[in-house]
Amino acid sequence: MEKRVLLAVVLSFIVLYGYQAMFPPPAPRSKPVAPSAPAPIVPGIPAQHDSTPTTPAPAMSPGAAPVVADTTEHDVVVESDAVRAVFSTRGAVLKSWRLKKYQDLNGKPLDLVPQSLPPGNARPFTLVVPDGPTSAVLQEALYKPSSSELTLGASPATLTFEYQDANGLSARKDFTFSPNQPYVVDFSATVARAGAEIAPTLEWGPGIGTGIAPASSMGMYSPPAQPIFYKEGKVSRIAPNKIQENATQDGKFGFSGVDDHYFLAAAVISGQPLHVEYRPVDVQVTPEQAAHFVAWSARFQASPRNVRFFLGPKDFEVLESVDRDLTRAIDFGMFAWLVVPLLRALKWVNGYVGNYGWSIIILTALINIAMFPLRHKSVVSMRRMQEIQPEVKAVQDRYAKLKMSDPARQKMNAELMTLYRERGVNPASGCVPMLLTLPVLFAFYSMLSVAIELRGAPFVGWIRDLSVYDPLFITPVLMGVTQFVQTKMTPSTADPMQQKMMMFMPIIFMFMLLWAPSGLVLYWTTSNLWAIGQQALTNKLIGPAPQRAVPPSAERRVKNVGGGKSEQASKERK
Repeated sequence: MEKRVLLAVVLSFIVLYGYQAMFPPPAPRSKPVAPSAPAPIVPGIPAQHDSTPTTPAPAMSPGAAPVVADTTEHDVVVESDAVRAVFSTRGAVLKSWRLKKYQDLNGKPLDLVPQSLPPGNARPFTLVVPDGPTSAVLQEALYKPSSSELTLGASPATLTFEYQDANGLSARKDFTFSPNQPYVVDFSATVARAGAEIAPTLEWGPGIGTGIAPASSMGMYSPPAQPIFYKEGKVSRIAPNKIQENATQDGKFGFSGVDDHYFLAAAVISGQPLHVEYRPVDVQVTPEQAAHFVAWSARFQASPRNVRFFLGPKDFEVLESVDRDLTRAIDFGMFAWLVVPLLRALKWVNGYVGNYGWSIIILTALINIAMFPLRHKSVVSMRRMQEIQPEVKAVQDRYAKLKMSDPARQKMNAELMTLYRERGVNPASGCVPMLLTLPVLFAFYSMLSVAIELRGAPFVGWIRDLSVYDPLFITPVLMGVTQFVQTKMTPSTADPMQQKMMMFMPIIFMFMLLWAPSGLVLYWTTSNLWAIGQQALTNKLIGPAPQRAVPPSAERRVKNVGGGKSEQASKERK
């Protein structure tokens, strides 16, 4: 039983690791509507859409002179404690959205609007209408802003851009910012010609961030930008290599947009009907490196009114303050019901400690204290099984020559159950407590793999970021050593060959976790150290395992069964 339990634990981790690393999330169940004749994606060149102009914007005729417009192109800055946003008066689009509390690879505030795009790519909040020349005017027009700059205080504030020309074309964009939700923009837009309103498509363009996932963190810990949407009670994530075949999505969405491992840009639309299109965009940054983005657009049934857009971190509390369903953008896995309390507990501990590395160690210790009775019971049960193992093996050896289909083998099970009952041993009592701890282990694994709180969080010395691997590989090696010691100390009922095979598992896990986030490895190492201490305490409490010999009575009960003869034949000979 103990062998099967250990094997189950090992296989569980291998399946968990291998599934995340090798298999992308499943494609959405709803059958996508194929886009009409999509143009091939060429690195650095945006794909063409039916609703966007395929030629350079035509020069405005003398009869289309601006009536309400700005005179020159310039930037409008919106500043808050958490974000510095930059809008351009040309097209009234978002040029930059820098998060002051999060840094990029160069140590500067992270910009969620890509800055390495070649000319021709749409910027967020670009408006497109079915008429190509009109779309060109909307994108090239110099909108008149309501303010040259905007600094948020204690009250919400609105930035308005307006444009109108002599042909009766008018457009207006309203951006409302709230200090309570710094990563949210409430957006409204209207486009009209000669008083008749036109429902526009909102082009977001490529997103998000730099488009470059850190190669050192492996795909399972830092996936590239990918489409994400919540529809019909289910979150769908489209793998980069599946975008073109799932390019179009229609329906009522809770939210829809693009995310990467730690950040999200999405429209939070609360069940409004929406038509969404996605396409991959690759940009060659250097001869050796390419950036991978996902461009997306959203078409509403009518002009968007107070549509919330979220551009920020996938922090559980931040997302929850915007919309409860938006927290589903964090991929907590199947144990999300347990991950969330663990995450709240980690943040609570960090509120007192101020260091997420030490917070992980303290929380791991608290969890192991809570699970001490279960693990103690499991170890005691394994010790009892180890004590009677010679008797168990003697019974199994005597029935080993019988085929599995031989009815006489049923007597072996009955005899083993009698032995367990006489010795007061329950085979399941060793594995059940151990299995009850697995959800906590998996939940902690999921939490530390996706928690943005660990991004850029230092621990001690050489570990400057708990979300990336240990640059000196000290913690993975320490994890392997401690797991080796733990395995060596754990009571085992397996045969010597199987025990030697189990001693290789710490080495396998050590190499598997070389590139894992150091916060995750720190948790695993702390758990191993605690298990070693608990095992030493349990051994001291219950004492060394006594050596039992097989009693003669057991041999007499099964001496003839091993030769394949029945008890009746034995009586007849007498």
